[in-house]
Amino acid sequence: MAVSTSDPLCQPCAYHEAFKVELQVKRPLMPVQLSPEQVGLEMLCLCGQLDLLIRAQMQQRQSSTQEQVVGSAFLNFQEQLGQGCSPEESDTFQAQGSEILDQMLQCLEHLPKPMPQLEDYLDMVGLSAMFPRVEVFLIQGSPVDMLERPPMDDYFFHIAKLNQLLVLSQQLEEDIRHLGSHKYIAHQLSVIYQVISSFRGIQTFTEIKKDIEANFKQMKQCLVVEEGSRHEPQLAAQYINWILEITQSLTSAVLSLPEELTEDLHQAVTFMSQFLS
Repeated sequence: MAVSTSDPLCQPCAYHEAFKVELQVKRPLMPVQLSPEQVGLEMLCLCGQLDLLIRAQMQQRQSSTQEQVVGSAFLNFQEQLGQGCSPEESDTFQAQGSEILDQMLQCLEHLPKPMPQLEDYLDMVGLSAMFPRVEVFLIQGSPVDMLERPPMDDYFFHIAKLNQLLVLSQQLEEDIRHLGSHKYIAHQLSVIYQVISSFRGIQTFTEIKKDIEANFKQMKQCLVVEEGSRHEPQLAAQYINWILEITQSLTSAVLSLPEELTEDLHQAVTFMSQFLS
């Protein structure tokens, strides 16, 4: 009874925001100062990441919507839409999107004061025109797809194809030089042919494609071994040299990036040139 009526030994202090500790987990251990040019290039990368994230979320939403329409949860789905929320907008998307936005804001801190608003900066350097989904996401706070396909949509697909062609060519060259068996060389070359065929109007690739069409059957026939033979299939020297010419031509073309291969990269290259000149 005495304890309940006596004064407390100490009075706890109320929380004051002055004691707030900001989390620095995402920040580098060593201070890094970016130039305005580096900020521009970093923002290009971050916009690309956020745009891909939004596109993935929209694709997931469309798939989920189709399932909801034909599923028993259709009524519940309609109710959720009526409440203004998206049942397909995952927590993962929100977390990853917020993290990229935080990185963008941290990036802007390297610019001369006063620091511009994120939307204003994207408009100023032209990133909002390159990534309209990102601009709409900043305004509305939710992912929205575009009625018209933005030009930058082709950038990553084109880069992926070029990278695939380079890796496949280098791997085929390595295998034909060092493997004791050429059993899968025809298959590897056919995969390269398929990638080349996905490019349209590229003169270098068109000539290589015709060359493969003219010699593929004869080359493949050389890899046929008699049933029961203990010998591994081996290509004749003439076909080895022929394939090496193809792989080296492809590797050279991709690494040199002639103008005809950069059409789908033009918008990104133009943007970067203003910061690299």
